[in-house]
Amino acid sequence: MNLLALRGHNAALVLDLLRTAGGDGISRLEIAERTGLTPQAVSKITARLRREGLAAEAGRRASTGGKPRTLLRLVPEAGHAVGLHLDRDELTAVLADLTGRVVAERRAPLDLGAGADAVVDAAVEVVRELVRPSGDPPDPGDPGDPGRLLGVGIALPGPLDHADGVLHRVTGFPAWDGFPLRDAFAGRLGLPVVVDKDTNAAALGLALGGVADSFAYLHLGTGLGAGLVLSGGLYRGARTGAGEFGHQVIQLDGPRCGCGDRGCIEALCLAAVARGDTAEAARALGVGAANLVGLLDIDRVLLGGRAVFAAEESFVRGVGEVVTERVRRGGGDREVLVAVASGGGRGVAEGAAQLVLAPVFGRAG
Repeated sequence: MNLLALRGHNAALVLDLLRTAGGDGISRLEIAERTGLTPQAVSKITARLRREGLAAEAGRRASTGGKPRTLLRLVPEAGHAVGLHLDRDELTAVLADLTGRVVAERRAPLDLGAGADAVVDAAVEVVRELVRPSGDPPDPGDPGDPGRLLGVGIALPGPLDHADGVLHRVTGFPAWDGFPLRDAFAGRLGLPVVVDKDTNAAALGLALGGVADSFAYLHLGTGLGAGLVLSGGLYRGARTGAGEFGHQVIQLDGPRCGCGDRGCIEALCLAAVARGDTAEAARALGVGAANLVGLLDIDRVLLGGRAVFAAEESFVRGVGEVVTERVRRGGGDREVLVAVASGGGRGVAEGAAQLVLAPVFGRAG
């Protein structure tokens, strides 16, 4: 079964309603009312979804007149997606069902500087271990059960071309410039592959979780970047390069950054974290966050990444103080919420899986 073949807009609408209804299910009549489709069209679509194993009965509900209505629900285990987070020194992989629930997880050391072949080999092996049915012997040519896998979403530091799946000059790793990562993985796994920045993947996962209509996700780990959600949609920019947040210069003639410039927020934050000065790292991050708030007029800033997770209270307080002061100086009368993003250390990997899952339900991936 190739779930990616279910590309019809109406089928996606129905699937999304089944997903949001959860285990309680939803009737065909309700689907018709909410989508604007005719009852005949809904019956045809749901019949096909049931044949494909994507939908099943969830019981019956008494109606105000006539016979009880049959309820339908999504079958979460009917399809899965792999989400990969390739960090500079660690790989995190998750296997998520159609609802986005993680059903398996793997972590492994990774050296992004080891070269493309070594990194792809290591990641492909982790994917095969993740999806291989329990007890089955390893097969170097088989990524698992492709019939139930929609594809693989890969998230890693930018900049990169999301549309073509090609990396650009990843800060500190110039050898990756121009590498066709998407095609390399697709050729090895025989599955559809989507590539995006780690910050975009995490922001997508948060947006689909209903966090807010517009917000900035700031990720401070081995590097610093941002994912932007504006008016309900992930903003990648004209060249899919939006969110290179870490390379704003906020200190002229400051310390040299890996990008070649001086005084970038990333360089200042990472240097402060390295010497254990969390307060200074939070202050520098807060300056950048305040710039975004002033530029985009957003009212929520979410923080993530291993540096943040190691000192959550300090970062929330430090960033929040700088942002609040900037808003007050600008005459703003609405509070800007600064908080730690949900998802923890696997939030980027979960978001990477959503790069594959979201389009199946008609959501922007």
